[in-house]
Amino acid sequence: KTSSSVGSKGNGTIKSPLPGTIFEVHVKEGDKVKIGQRLLTLEAMKMENCIVINSNAVIKRVAVSAGQSVEKGQLLVELE
Repeated sequence: KTSSSVGSKGNGTIKSPLPGTIFEVHVKEGDKVKIGQRLLTLEAMKMENCIVINSNAVIKRVAVSAGQSVEKGQLLVELE
């Protein structure tokens, strides 16, 4: 397992750092997330990559679901 920190100041988006498959979604719309909280688990090259946030935010929209294939740079989550 590896971790990728992503974040935003104010309004923002979180995009996929690499192509893969969404293994698990750990948040839902309206959730308040804190620094270091896991948002998604992305499986790529037979490794699980935990996507964590590096700022406090509120989840505006989750654009993916478990089992979905994603490309590098694809929108995963929108933040308020």
